[in-house]
Amino acid sequence: MDTSEATAAGPVEVEEAEASIVENYPHLVRLAYLTLPAALGRHRRVLAAHTLVQRALPRGRHAPDPVAADTGGPRGGPPDPAYALVRQEVLRGAVAHGAEDGWRKRAHEARCWLPLPHVWGLRLHPKAGGTDELALDRSLSELGSPARAAFALSTLEGLAEREVRQVLAAAGVADPRTAVAEAAAAAGEGGEPVRALLGGGEFDPCTVQARPTDLLRRRQHMRAAGLAVAAVVVAAVLLPLAGSDDGDPGTYAAGTPAGSASPLESSALVRADAALWEHTSRMDFTAWPARGGRKDDTELLRRALAVWSRPGERVQVSATPGTSRGLPAQPPQLLYAGDVGEAAVVVLYDGMRIVRYAEPQDGKGFAALDFARVDDADVTTGAAVVVGRVDGNTRFLTAPWVDDAQTRDLLQPDRAGQPLHVAADGVTDPVRTPGAGAPAGQCGTAWPVLQFRSSAKIVEQHSFLLTDLGDLTPVHLTYTPPPGGTSAPARQPREATGSQALLNWAHSACRLGALRGQGVRAVENWEFAQQRLPEGGAAASWVCTRTDTWRGAGQAMVQFQPPGSSPTALAAVAAQAQDTNACSRFGQHVLAGVMWKSPAGHWFLLAAGSRDVTKVSATGGVRASADGQLLAVRAERGANAKLTGRLTTGRTLNALG
Repeated sequence: MDTSEATAAGPVEVEEAEASIVENYPHLVRLAYLTLPAALGRHRRVLAAHTLVQRALPRGRHAPDPVAADTGGPRGGPPDPAYALVRQEVLRGAVAHGAEDGWRKRAHEARCWLPLPHVWGLRLHPKAGGTDELALDRSLSELGSPARAAFALSTLEGLAEREVRQVLAAAGVADPRTAVAEAAAAAGEGGEPVRALLGGGEFDPCTVQARPTDLLRRRQHMRAAGLAVAAVVVAAVLLPLAGSDDGDPGTYAAGTPAGSASPLESSALVRADAALWEHTSRMDFTAWPARGGRKDDTELLRRALAVWSRPGERVQVSATPGTSRGLPAQPPQLLYAGDVGEAAVVVLYDGMRIVRYAEPQDGKGFAALDFARVDDADVTTGAAVVVGRVDGNTRFLTAPWVDDAQTRDLLQPDRAGQPLHVAADGVTDPVRTPGAGAPAGQCGTAWPVLQFRSSAKIVEQHSFLLTDLGDLTPVHLTYTPPPGGTSAPARQPREATGSQALLNWAHSACRLGALRGQGVRAVENWEFAQQRLPEGGAAASWVCTRTDTWRGAGQAMVQFQPPGSSPTALAAVAAQAQDTNACSRFGQHVLAGVMWKSPAGHWFLLAAGSRDVTKVSATGGVRASADGQLLAVRAERGANAKLTGRLTTGRTLNALG
């Protein structure tokens, strides 16, 4: 970079700086919010972010750092000296705020807060995001302000590493290189997905939700403040510095004083009879009895219900896609209340959702309030609920009809399941979370799943597999074998516990990680065709992996598995589609194709359709057709063909995706 060119722009006029602040105000406030330390709490971070941006306006002509001025402009645009100046001042204030402590920090806050945005009687916080946003926020909370600033500059603004270091140095960061390294470790692969998360409502301090502060305590404070004008002045200075807790230290609810009544009363909680599951025909969460060592702990239950009504600043709220976070229409059912590790956990069910509340037993740190949609659950999808996740391990609360529990590894299909201990209250020992400790996008050396067997009181020898994909309820895995012939009846989905099913799932297990946090209910592998490969090859398998979510949306992915590969080799993705009913009982026909290279080095277009496909045709880069459900034809490498199929009904079927 030519420093003389950066300096040639000269000092920035105050009018130019003001125009840049006004034009980029939401972006600058988001940048400040991301940089400020998480320990402030969301309310104070919102106000501090606005304060820092408004205080960034210089008092006269001022020049930005000549090196930092030549970095990218707002949102990856061209260099802008005015924007570089205000960004430099915003980051300087945010980083300094994170570095101060004790009386210096209070003095800084007093200078920073009094003249600018201040809110009385309300607590502000950005709109809560989903599971991915919550995970990112938790990851960022472990970083100091310099690293948080580096993360925001590289991800939100798209600056290169060298530019990030320059901007940090201009903002007064003592060790920009270390800050960039820490940010890179937290970002993982980063890229557009993380940038999209940072651009969401979870990190937008300009679009906020408001709740009242503790009304009763505020009234008491106002009465005390009326004793003297001096007390009012002192309170005006000290009240913004009083910390980020809402209400009493022992509660996580916003505006809920100790001893006050909650809009949801613990005395109204529904408790199912312990033996209901043995004689009901509705095998879902309604048949679960209340369990746990603290199911009669009125104070814990009241706190959980109060937080559900009014989650405070110290509560991290998450919900699976399509799940409401509102209050229930009727008193919820208590499923569990007890201690799990170092947390007190309450699990509730309102007919549509599972709600899990967890608070630290020592009263320090954050509580969690999680929502997951579970309407129309059954004996398998209603068989377990996550009650705790710590250090890459998960504990589950099992249904009362689970008679035997094991764990097994999908990547070792020939290995028998290992016994999983379940306590008297239904909570399992820790189970390794699939993909825990593996790099982003990988599943590691194992993919643990749960294998449950239902009690003989409801069904004989019914074993099934569940896998944890990051939501409150694990996901049901099933398998449909290949057709038995043209005259044989269509095969039906079955539990993925047989040897053929396990061998098939071993080739797909590592693709399950892409479904984390999407509110998935069940995933099925349908082996819809087998095809003998050209030039004397063995038979390859065509598998359609169908993913169904609790909210009804689904996706389909066709995978091609050539013969002779290792038991855990990933199948190749031939086609995929979102928001489709393909490969479900409402979309029973599928067609897909791949380009395949034979051992002799020849390229072929291979295609396969489901059992009702009577002819497959290719047009475009490859022109060919074949009767039946299979097609194999020599083609040029990289040829692009359009595939269609003809069904027994005469209708035309387009290839998936």
